[in-house]
Amino acid sequence: MPVLKFRVYWEDEDTIYRDIALLTGQTFSEFHEAILKAFEFDNKHAASFFESNDKWVRFREISSEVMVNKKDAPALSMIKTPVSALVDNPNKKFVYEYDRVKKWTFLIELIGLDKEESFKITYPHCFRKEGIAPAQSGVKGIAVERMMEIEEKYDLGQQEMDEGFTDDAGAAEEL
Repeated sequence: MPVLKFRVYWEDEDTIYRDIALLTGQTFSEFHEAILKAFEFDNKHAASFFESNDKWVRFREISSEVMVNKKDAPALSMIKTPVSALVDNPNKKFVYEYDRVKKWTFLIELIGLDKEESFKITYPHCFRKEGIAPAQSGVKGIAVERMMEIEEKYDLGQQEMDEGFTDDAGAAEEL
């Protein structure tokens, strides 16, 4: 079965992205769950995909809240719609929005197509991660460690001042 490869960028910082591979029969619901897992988000909020053009203008919606596809409905169902059904060109793009209140927005583009799936991989599969994912709430673990390093660095500088070390301006005052 052919494999679709997508790059999912965080809208606010295009150096933060995840590359995700899907089988052609997998649904937008499965893609949605793969994105949440790749960016370490919870699965508690509604989400939507939108078909898009090169300027990221949103068109037809594919929603997690719609359960059944109906003729002339305003949105398609993520559960019922295979991703491959809407991939009609090699430059296909989607906009993904998670949590309508906080409006986490991701830009998605098709980056490749493999003719055969790997039987060693469970799809959908995140095969590349670049950058530290945004924290959905609070601060992520790695950011906390970095903040501690910075805090320790500044505490060390303060400790030197407390122990009687002075800078050049302080030395001039003593003279």
